[in-house]
Amino acid sequence: MRDEPKKPKLKLETDVQYLKGVGPKLGALLSKRGIRTVLDLLTYYPRAYEDRRAARNIGTLKGDDLVSLKAQVIKVSSFHMGRSKRKIYDVLIRDSSGQIHCKYFRVPYKGYFERFQPFQEVRVVGKVTDYRGKLEFHHPDLRDIEPDEDLQDVLVPIYVEIETLSSTKIARLVRLVLEQLPPEAVPVEKFPAALREKHGLITRWQALQQLHAPSPEDAAALMEQKSAAHRRIIFEEFFWMELYLAARKSGLQKEQGVPIKARGELSERLIKSLPFELTGAQKRVIQEVNKDLAKEHPMSRLVQGDVGSGKTMVALLAALQAIEAGHQAGLMAPTEILAEQHFRNAKKLFEPLGLRVALLTGKSKAKERGELLAALEAGEIHFLIGTHALIEDVVQFRSLGLVIIDEQHRFGVEQRAKLKRKGVSPHFLVMTATPIPRTLAMTVYGDLDVSVLDELPPGRSPIQTRVIFDSKRVEAMNFMAAQIERGRQAYIVYPLVEESEKIDLKNALEEFEKLKTQFPKYKFGLLHGRMKSDEKDEVMDQFRKGEIQVLVSTTVIEVGVDVPNANIMVIEHAERFGLSQLHQLRGRVGRGEHKSFCVMIMGHAVSQEARERTAFMEKTSDGFKVAEFDLELRGPGEFLGSRQSGLPGFQMANLVRDVTTLMEAREAAFDLLKADPKLAKPENEHLRAELFDKHGPTALAGIA
Repeated sequence: MRDEPKKPKLKLETDVQYLKGVGPKLGALLSKRGIRTVLDLLTYYPRAYEDRRAARNIGTLKGDDLVSLKAQVIKVSSFHMGRSKRKIYDVLIRDSSGQIHCKYFRVPYKGYFERFQPFQEVRVVGKVTDYRGKLEFHHPDLRDIEPDEDLQDVLVPIYVEIETLSSTKIARLVRLVLEQLPPEAVPVEKFPAALREKHGLITRWQALQQLHAPSPEDAAALMEQKSAAHRRIIFEEFFWMELYLAARKSGLQKEQGVPIKARGELSERLIKSLPFELTGAQKRVIQEVNKDLAKEHPMSRLVQGDVGSGKTMVALLAALQAIEAGHQAGLMAPTEILAEQHFRNAKKLFEPLGLRVALLTGKSKAKERGELLAALEAGEIHFLIGTHALIEDVVQFRSLGLVIIDEQHRFGVEQRAKLKRKGVSPHFLVMTATPIPRTLAMTVYGDLDVSVLDELPPGRSPIQTRVIFDSKRVEAMNFMAAQIERGRQAYIVYPLVEESEKIDLKNALEEFEKLKTQFPKYKFGLLHGRMKSDEKDEVMDQFRKGEIQVLVSTTVIEVGVDVPNANIMVIEHAERFGLSQLHQLRGRVGRGEHKSFCVMIMGHAVSQEARERTAFMEKTSDGFKVAEFDLELRGPGEFLGSRQSGLPGFQMANLVRDVTTLMEAREAAFDLLKADPKLAKPENEHLRAELFDKHGPTALAGIA
């Protein structure tokens, strides 16, 4: 009788489909979630824990509880959301203590709701939401009761279901790996012993074991995500990111730049010509920028501040320093409207100083474009302002000393790098009118120094914000009309350009026609992204001159529009906009001497989160507070938008909740690189290898 061939030992790189009970079909399902290997499975962390020593029932639930409980299905139903075609699915469940609705605003996967029948026993895992004084679940994990569930441990890890793969089945797979992984195959510890000891960290393998095979004694800490295992993984996720940023910053500091040392005569002349006094915050940031410009290595500084805090003036004064020292400056903006706004401002201020300012956008005509490029290369243009057109290969400066980028988050890393390559390591100043919480600024722009303009110019009065529902629209429009009668102007913003079959929302084109009929004595203008550049320019010019009293628009006016006489902003379907957009739109008014107003009109079937967003806007006009709240609601990835590369997707770390650990990990990473600039010491070889694995050769360029 032949001996059966020995099964190969389990390794971290083993494909999950070869685990007992998996196979190709289940392997493909796991792969869709990024779980391809045994190591991927071990880093699919539990989302919560259920302590079955203290079983929960519906009658004991409170808002914000994260729970797991057994219940019985009463019925499954669906209904349309207001007048829209979107459906809400509702699974009503009960136990001996009461009943509760489980609501879904999208279908998790095909056939999800067909699984559940009346009187069926189910387990629900999710967060309890208090919606209009009534408790309900929104998008909980709902699944069949497993036959052997009661035989499991008293503290059970709860995993996010992967389509038909329940939390219980995922837990079994992970347990199988923990039992069968041989000692020589466990994850290598990358952190040096001294680092772990200093920061009180357990090993990575210990952390993984504790997370997936939890001890009931650690129940409270595990459920609050404050266990030693959570701390290790959270610290680690922050540390790898901060080590990468520290290496990038180290590379920038080694880069040879051209010091810009000017006496500041041009800046002084400009400041004297201004009809207002610079704020204390502006003076402080200008000093920080000038100090950086005079250094041997290129400046890399982020200037952030709220709408109207004076970032543009700081950038223009920095440009004057570069120009006075014999160099050129370039400013890149994300939209033509914003680029043109900057051009008009700079031209008005720079021409009296004898300086030439030019504008380059996609619509620049061939002849004038050719003349402009020749003058730029000859050094006759001192300050070039434009859109993405600035990064084209044909655009050559004679001596680019300073690069300014506005609305930093709208550009990808490669676009910024292309512009930087147009000079010999030019200085770099990036600015954003979307305030970013300091913790997030350190995280995403950790290779930049951050300056904050935290003071508004005197005379800026807060904008009165009010949230109303559709039923009060007539009063809102009459209020707008009363402001126009006083000589003011207004914006009305819609989320769509034209009618959509998929979404039942008011749209700019249709409402523009209706408003003209409703208010025949006023002049209306229409602005949206599909219009040609010349058409947009004409409308904006008429609005600036007061020839148009009401501008009907989409979010194309979110940034770069400055009309001091416009004092009322009406936002239709405010529930469709994010906090950052609402804040930017509101910032289009309140730019003159007149008391300003923002009216946010809500549509039908508004979600709880949309109510929270708009209610917060009523409470504060502080952009930094708005940004903090936005970060809490959406998380860092969505907050920044998909175009901002460089931010890792944290599996466990939370920038708001874990800010103390973030600061500790940042300090640890920067200190370690200071002590071992090339990560050449034997104890740091794993750190160097991991940095290369995560970010490629560019990550090591700064520490080579």
